[in-house]
Amino acid sequence: MTAPLFFADAEKLRAATIGEVVLLDGPEGRHAAKVRRLTVGEKLDLADGDGLLCSAEVAAVTGQAIEARVLTRVEIPPPQPLLTVVQALAKGDRDEHAVETMTEVGVDTIVPWQAGRSIVRWDPARAAKGIERWRATAKEAAKQARRPRIPKIAEMEGLQQIVARLASPSAIGVVLHEEAERPLTELTAGGEEIVLIVGPEGGISPDELAAFEAAGAKAYRLGQTVLRTSTAGTVAAAVVLAGSGRWNASTER
Repeated sequence: MTAPLFFADAEKLRAATIGEVVLLDGPEGRHAAKVRRLTVGEKLDLADGDGLLCSAEVAAVTGQAIEARVLTRVEIPPPQPLLTVVQALAKGDRDEHAVETMTEVGVDTIVPWQAGRSIVRWDPARAAKGIERWRATAKEAAKQARRPRIPKIAEMEGLQQIVARLASPSAIGVVLHEEAERPLTELTAGGEEIVLIVGPEGGISPDELAAFEAAGAKAYRLGQTVLRTSTAGTVAAAVVLAGSGRWNASTER
């Protein structure tokens, strides 16, 4: 059985050497002690959310926390190519569902985008709360998927900021569009980063598409059907990651 993964305090975990004990407290410690009911001697993984992964065993259970002895340490480099998804805001909790499933399949950065045709509108206060929810969702999904690296959730970006991302010489820009002629399965990933743009339920406007293409992005068709914005990014990410070779390794951890 795969050992459960928990995110420890990054500073404490990075300072711990093999054989030392790390205190896992707070929400993660409560989950380990009270929900998973880990006992002394059981194995678990500890991660800092940014590439450090340690195997450990429970040394003690203290109320709502555990003490874990570090057994091994490994620094996992960022995967190549990196995959960034620009995700348009969606109604209800559908965008959070998109964050959850994109984390599970391996997306590295998720950018909230209030597109011109987005039904949902975020003012500054609502944006701050929304981004906080996205980050919490990404962390929980990474733990569930045994991903030691938590996807980065960027601040909400507008059209010009996304265009700047696409204009980077290291980026390959991909715009999902139902009228595109190129199938996404033909994408060749030769850059350091793939920037995948997922429009809102009302679709990407002609002006937005023109701006993205002027920055070097190309429009691709995902399939024969039109998916919701909350599922399109996850399906497209799976296609891109499989085609890039990242899924060919025995593990992406």
